[in-house]
Amino acid sequence: MYWSQKGPVNTDETIALAVKRARELSIDHIVVASCSGATAKKLIGKVPHVVCVTHHVGFTAPGEDEMPPGVREELTARGVRLLTTTHLMGGLDRGVRNKFGGVYPAEIIAQTLRMLGQGLKVCVEIAVMALDAGLIPAGKEVVAVAGTGTGADTAAVILPAHANRFFDTKVKEIICKPREF
Repeated sequence: MYWSQKGPVNTDETIALAVKRARELSIDHIVVASCSGATAKKLIGKVPHVVCVTHHVGFTAPGEDEMPPGVREELTARGVRLLTTTHLMGGLDRGVRNKFGGVYPAEIIAQTLRMLGQGLKVCVEIAVMALDAGLIPAGKEVVAVAGTGTGADTAAVILPAHANRFFDTKVKEIICKPREF
């Protein structure tokens, strides 16, 4: 499915398509990018395992966590596993670029994936991050859900590899994404 526009207007349909495909393929894990928790909440009870990957603390301002503590508590109480950590493709390389300039391998990979849309780049990134954190099983396909900015507009079936074997990651299917981004 290709959306005519990017962004949160597609969230509900993206979630529905992701859940439908996960069920068709007997995939038990959905990994979702969600900083406010709103998109993650939409997946509760729809698949056996939901992993929510947030921005790292300090993404918007030093020491600031975008997800309110009450939302974290609610998601955890409802069985969602949360991952808040440095982004796979935006960690030390970005820090070096910000300080000294230049372009580094992780940023080249990120920009290359963005050729297919911001949401697809994030889907790949969060699937690998969740695997590295031990929140999803190794060697199993997952459905990853992400968006362009807020909400969700992209979903993909991914067989993630650990970061130290990143190029073994396989994007098996693109379930939906914006055509214009």
